[in-house]
Amino acid sequence: MMEVSPGQLLSADIGNTSISIGIFQGKRLVERFDFPTPSTQKHSLSFLKKRLKTYRIASCAIASVVPEATISLKKVLCLLTGTEPLVLGKDFCVPLKNRYRRPSEVGQDRLINAYAASKLFRAPAIIIDSGTALTFDILSRKNEYLGGMILPGLNISLQALFEKTALLPKVSLTHPKEFIGRDTVSSILSGLLWGYALLIDAMVAKIKKAIGRDATVIGTGGCIGLIACKCRQIRRVEPALTLNGLNILHRMCLTGLRNKV
Repeated sequence: MMEVSPGQLLSADIGNTSISIGIFQGKRLVERFDFPTPSTQKHSLSFLKKRLKTYRIASCAIASVVPEATISLKKVLCLLTGTEPLVLGKDFCVPLKNRYRRPSEVGQDRLINAYAASKLFRAPAIIIDSGTALTFDILSRKNEYLGGMILPGLNISLQALFEKTALLPKVSLTHPKEFIGRDTVSSILSGLLWGYALLIDAMVAKIKKAIGRDATVIGTGGCIGLIACKCRQIRRVEPALTLNGLNILHRMCLTGLRNKV
């Protein structure tokens, strides 16, 4: 049986917009940093070489929804750490009963989030991930993955508003100064952020009717900080939920303790 090395473990979550890196010492997240997914291999190598120079990485794990970026990052991490990264791709079975009609269709990031929630929070649970897409993932009282919902994320909606209209300006996401916008920029920001917050509250209320009103509601993702403070339903915010889930699975694989479903 392979033992977990005393060095640090690295978890990499490759999303459509950005790559999140988490450095773990055991269960503890020591550092987290992000860089754009479209980065070239040369840029990734330069960036990570600087960020990882103070660590002794014993092993790496990658979860990804961008296959091309996976290949590039795998090469970079192998070069920098001297270890072959573990890729938790479609062939990796997340130890969670999957009730999706076609289980292989579920993104690994969504399953990892659900698995992390099953280990870190009380079931039933609703995981809201606000990133490139806005996703809802639902965990039953028996810790089974039931499915969920997928919507365009905040940035996609904002970009579409700019690209599909003639006069509306390009706006950077930030908290609106007031609820009732008194200029175009604040009107857009209020409409988007409060609109998404109210959408989330309504969606969660409907999900709770199906799985139980005591469901734990967890917010995560790059944009969650802009929305959670406006939602009545989100009680827990865990920005590094995917990285924590990756770390749990990574450690299980290294110690040979991963259970079969």
